[in-house]
Amino acid sequence: MGVKVIPIDIDRSNLNPLKELGAITRLVRVFRKEQPDIVHLISLKLVMLGWFASLFAGTKNIVAALTGMGFLFSAENRGGFIRWMFKRLIVVIAARGRILVENPDDRNLLQKAGVPPERICLIRGAGVDLARFCPGPEPEGVPVVMLAARLLREKGVEEFVEAARLLEDQGVAARFVLVGDPDPANPGSVSNTDITAWTEQGIIEWWGKSNNMPETLVRASIVCLPSYREGLPKVLLEAMACGRPCVATDVPGCREAVKDGENGFLVPVRDPESLAEALKQLIDDAALRQKMGRRGREMAEKSFSQERVAAQVTTIYRQLLGRQAVTEQT
Repeated sequence: MGVKVIPIDIDRSNLNPLKELGAITRLVRVFRKEQPDIVHLISLKLVMLGWFASLFAGTKNIVAALTGMGFLFSAENRGGFIRWMFKRLIVVIAARGRILVENPDDRNLLQKAGVPPERICLIRGAGVDLARFCPGPEPEGVPVVMLAARLLREKGVEEFVEAARLLEDQGVAARFVLVGDPDPANPGSVSNTDITAWTEQGIIEWWGKSNNMPETLVRASIVCLPSYREGLPKVLLEAMACGRPCVATDVPGCREAVKDGENGFLVPVRDPESLAEALKQLIDDAALRQKMGRRGREMAEKSFSQERVAAQVTTIYRQLLGRQAVTEQT
């Protein structure tokens, strides 16, 4: 695609600032060599590391994309010092450019932290390739309920498994599938031991990591993401583009994609009983699945195409370079 790729060694599991000096040094070298007009940083950790590197390298323009606030803001009494430091740093970072967020809740959180509203740009997600993710017929046989994500507790994996167990006890005929791998670098990862136990008990199927999500998603009847907090989960957008109804939690990010009663259902967070009830409603009603799936595709076409997102980001770049004022903020 004509993109120059420069590998950088960064330990995602490390949260010790002193141990990150090596990563910052490597980024400084790259910035000094490449002399970028804009540095676009993605995710909480890279925003902080890249900002420090930009100070030493003399990089002027920063675009900091916060793709959800991650585990710092999804669990209580964890990451307290880093959360405190981040809230203060983000105000300073914003003064050098723009902060991109994916949902109004994250925008409000940053405003409360002191980031000026004009420095925050709301862009709903990374977009979806509507040509690759297309509707297809449901799989034959009993409905397939799929959770596709990194297998983290914060993605609601345990609630998904418990909902599957509850529905099995009720005699509901469905297959429950996990797609994805554990993430050992993340403190919230489920273990291979957990997955083995669930599969041996016959509660779920584990398909592992998928390298072809358009093909994988059309093998589902329902896509489920009972996450604790998101930016704007791409798997829900891709499921919508594939014409699949979605069941997700009523939390930041998920409720940006799923409109309760339109293209799926929203349920309370950490509530497997409510999750099971919503899933059962769709499992039992093929016509409702089709109706919600069509509505999801319409929403993806209208609001979540990758072309729309790319145009919004390009406008921000032009504004930072003084070539074009931003005339619209979604």
